[in-house]
Amino acid sequence: MARVSAEDLGTQPIGKLLIKQAVPASIGILVMSLNIIVDTIFVGNWIGSIAIAAINVVLPVSFFIAALGMAIGIGGSSIISRALGANDKEKALKSFGNQLSLTLLLTIVLVFFGLLFVEDIIPKFGGKGAIYEPAKIYYTIVLYGVPFLALCMMGNNVIRAEGKPKFAMIAMIIPSVGNLILDYILIYVFDFGMAGAAWATTLSYLLCFGYILWFFMSENSELKINLSHFNLSKKITSEIASLGSVTLARQAVVSIIYLFMNNILFDIGGESSVAVFGIISRVMMFALFPVLGITQGFLPIAGFNYGARSYSRVKETINTSVLYASGLAIVIFVFLMVFTEQIVSVFTKDATVIDQTVYAMKWVFLAVPIVSVQLIGSAYFQAIGKAIPALLLTLSRQGFFFLPLVLILPYFYGEFGVWISFALADFLSTILTAYFINREVRLKLNTTSD
Repeated sequence: MARVSAEDLGTQPIGKLLIKQAVPASIGILVMSLNIIVDTIFVGNWIGSIAIAAINVVLPVSFFIAALGMAIGIGGSSIISRALGANDKEKALKSFGNQLSLTLLLTIVLVFFGLLFVEDIIPKFGGKGAIYEPAKIYYTIVLYGVPFLALCMMGNNVIRAEGKPKFAMIAMIIPSVGNLILDYILIYVFDFGMAGAAWATTLSYLLCFGYILWFFMSENSELKINLSHFNLSKKITSEIASLGSVTLARQAVVSIIYLFMNNILFDIGGESSVAVFGIISRVMMFALFPVLGITQGFLPIAGFNYGARSYSRVKETINTSVLYASGLAIVIFVFLMVFTEQIVSVFTKDATVIDQTVYAMKWVFLAVPIVSVQLIGSAYFQAIGKAIPALLLTLSRQGFFFLPLVLILPYFYGEFGVWISFALADFLSTILTAYFINREVRLKLNTTSD
């Protein structure tokens, strides 16, 4: 694999550089998403649709803890990208060491309390009725592996900040492939049911952690830290926290949304409606993988060039990223609308669940063609270290718009009110983001010379 220098982020043509960064990220997200999709298919067909609902109950809890690693990774990687762009390698090393310390401390504490209050957490996230027991089995086992997942999420962002997207891609592929193989062995061959699904997931996190540990200990990484870099610096941890709070707040809102969605849908339609949301949430993870890949590729390029004060390249990166992402989003939208029933039928043979999901998906994905503006726009402010606008724009879609809509509209329109809330939130947040990113380009990037 060819060595890639961080300095390439500031010298290569933007279009070529974006593709080089985004394609591995997209492949990694695709494989990870396919893993979640196939995992859900295995569980739905080998255990039952109730098992899909059970996993959907557990995901927001385990993902929130894992999101700490992602938040610390993205927050610290913004510092690393800008520090490397400014030739301040010591700051980059200190940031990486602090990221490791923070991830370990916070995730271990949260896992402890997550296991301590398991009986209270599961029902609150919609684990009621027939869903409770399988959700408890899955939750308890998966939580043991979540600290390793958090370290993987953190390390993956640091690898990308170094300008090593291919290694980051491999780090995402390893647990995905491992999980699918282990699913087959533990669920299908040994018939371990929900416990098998949970152990397959947990062991796949360990495989990913082993690879990322190897990367940073090998010559492939430019970040060779020592024990002094693990000592927490108030200045660096504050900057990591302010920037990482954007990602963490987003995932916190996602967890809250899952809490409300699972409970609202259970009250409206019982276990089958929760299963519908479980399928839709998996398709959402999978469908936008190329757009999310471009967003991931955009972050280190924008951060590095902003740190190097190459503002014309930053502006070009924004424009190129939005153009590429929007084109892909339109293709995705058409595919989802044309093949809705075929997509849903892969997950379950339950005719009621299939009919409900096909109807819901048409509304949920209605605004897909415009979401790239919101994703790239909010990512820009995170990449350049402006935490407050990044936080507000990131929260706009799910927190400021979707959450109020999904709490209000079902009272008037029932289950339809839940599904239409997705498209309305996408539309409103895109308008808001477009205004702020246009204002930033006019006031900052157009008026400041390189």
